[in-house]
Amino acid sequence: MQRKLLDILACPIDKHYPLEMIEFNVRETDVVVDGVLLCSQCGRYYPIVDEIPVMLPDSLRNRKEDIGFLERWGSRLPESVVHGGKPWNLAG
Repeated sequence: MQRKLLDILACPIDKHYPLEMIEFNVRETDVVVDGVLLCSQCGRYYPIVDEIPVMLPDSLRNRKEDIGFLERWGSRLPESVVHGGKPWNLAG
């Protein structure tokens, strides 16, 4: 995902803008390969996987993929996302 897209993205659930981005893996200077977008208003997180932000409504999200993402990157995510993020988290 190109960093400049952050200027136009809003949370698809509550339309909050701007979203916060945490980068895990960056290619070149402005392409985020792996990371996460965070909505501070509703507490949802949106994974960035292979340069693609996964910004689907809760009903279309894949629980197994989201849990796998949290397990893989949990050490680099805020505790509030790992154990309290929506729609899925590692707390239960």
